[in-house]
Amino acid sequence: MDRLLDSPGVTGVALVDAVTGLTYGVAGDIAEAGDGTDASELATLIAERLGAAGAEGELESVVTTSTKRQQVLFTVARPTGDPLLLSAGLDRDRVNVALALRSLGDRVGEVLA
Repeated sequence: MDRLLDSPGVTGVALVDAVTGLTYGVAGDIAEAGDGTDASELATLIAERLGAAGAEGELESVVTTSTKRQQVLFTVARPTGDPLLLSAGLDRDRVNVALALRSLGDRVGEVLA
């Protein structure tokens, strides 16, 4: 998890159960990474709304933006069981969102290794 903090502008990360919101691990500023229960509920709500709108496939990622920070949620598939969410807090003043998404997306599989 600590290696994910090497991504540009990432201030905190959390690995969360996508169904229960239970937080399995954190690195950096947990307040920046977000609350596990909130992340789980947000991802579930978005996935349900997308399904109701006719979107096909699984939810891959979500980006929320405020004036000071951004939060990214990535779905992390597991060989068995429910998926996990990788929640990352980004400092908006220090991050290029496209590069951060690319960097985190490339490393999302490492959290289970």
